[in-house]
Amino acid sequence: MAPAEGQRHPLAIYFWIWGLLFVLSTFSYMVDYIGFEGYLRWGLILTFMFLKAGFIIAVFMHMMWERMALMCAILGPPTVLLVLIGLMAVEGDYTFLTRLNFFGADTTEFAEHH
Repeated sequence: MAPAEGQRHPLAIYFWIWGLLFVLSTFSYMVDYIGFEGYLRWGLILTFMFLKAGFIIAVFMHMMWERMALMCAILGPPTVLLVLIGLMAVEGDYTFLTRLNFFGADTTEFAEHH
């Protein structure tokens, strides 16, 4: 009995994903071209970025066909980084308020901006 070869996937899947990546990139560029501003602009740009990254990971890195352990290896570190970023944001606000309190500044100005 011959050893099993690696799993082959139809080329059509790769061509469809390439097309989808080009469409998502076009939408991302159109956000700037149309002139969206503020949170809508950044929300759309980040959404298209995450969609493209997800398709690249799922299809081109073969995570769609791999075991759950490999998916966790890809999704785990970004999740930990997001938690650490959240903790740093909370700590930064605490440090800023402590400095305002120590130096005698009015903390109501900070509350109005946040």
